[in-house]
Amino acid sequence: MNLNNIVAPICGVINDWVTLAIQPSQGYGTNPDGSRAPVYGPTQYILAQMQALTYNDLIQVSGLNLTGERRAIYVNGDYQGVVRSSQEGGDVVTLPDGTVWLLVHQLENWHTTGGWVKFVITKQNGS
Repeated sequence: MNLNNIVAPICGVINDWVTLAIQPSQGYGTNPDGSRAPVYGPTQYILAQMQALTYNDLIQVSGLNLTGERRAIYVNGDYQGVVRSSQEGGDVVTLPDGTVWLLVHQLENWHTTGGWVKFVITKQNGS
């Protein structure tokens, strides 16, 4: 049961849903000069609920050495935060205002049973 879909209309009255452009990470490629650069798949457009991080969210990410501006987003689907041990994830999100954010950590992953996930996103330099 996707509880996110059930509460979406109610939450949307207070906090509008926004359309995000998400580029799923596909690992790294090698540039002609030998340096490595991230490679992203085709852009997908999704609806998301953006919120401030709660106190418990902040406690959960306190040891991750994340700096900068952070927010929480709720989305339907299966998207990946950064998993350094397996070198996976790192999807990039562009907000309607043009700022670029990185999905860095899954706070809640209910994709397999509920169809939604909650992420921490961090604003990227140069966005």
